[in-house]
Amino acid sequence: MSSAVVPPVGARIRQARLERGTTLRALAREIGVSASLVSQIETGKSQPSVSTLYAITTALGISVESLFDAGEGAGEGVREPVRTGVAAGPLAAVPATVPHTLAAFAADPGRRIGPLVGAGGRETLELDSGVVWERLGRVPGAEADFLLVTYRPGGSSSGSGALMRHAGTEYGYLTSGELVLTLGFEEYTVRPGDSVCFESTTPHRYRNDGEVPAVGVWFVSGDAG
Repeated sequence: MSSAVVPPVGARIRQARLERGTTLRALAREIGVSASLVSQIETGKSQPSVSTLYAITTALGISVESLFDAGEGAGEGVREPVRTGVAAGPLAAVPATVPHTLAAFAADPGRRIGPLVGAGGRETLELDSGVVWERLGRVPGAEADFLLVTYRPGGSSSGSGALMRHAGTEYGYLTSGELVLTLGFEEYTVRPGDSVCFESTTPHRYRNDGEVPAVGVWFVSGDAG
């Protein structure tokens, strides 16, 4: 597992909620969970499930990918790249005329992400219900999640068993273990070497009924709210 620092997801969610002018209770009502759960997520006392995370980001109009980047406004189109160990030096303010993609790289040379992301440099999100996301890379300004996903034995994208739906198009490739994908009214067993693709607005859920972790590479494009 990556040794990179886990980003403060709860603080990022709270920041986005406050910038949107939404109360904690209003957000909880909108996504159908208790205000207590939202509070615990924001304070870092609890981690959201995959389905709850997508529900929150959809309600707040932010992308899941943006949660990996701390210290930025929810409405900003430029997100801070991941630290790769490059030393940061003095840098003058970036002119407003610099294209936003270039500005993202110029803003902090110590947090450039690519084009290579080493195995020890991936940021990791530990989610509820036995799911781990590791960010494999990003392109500044692009709305996409590029993830190494692990479902531990018994893990599921929804602790309650409910199906989720969110914006974007989803592509996945399983490298080890097995996953059960519920997609609409159909159920599929995904085995190593199998791939899946579908519009993420289709109600869906993943679960690992096996005794070994299920690991794969997932790419979700256009998930911003």
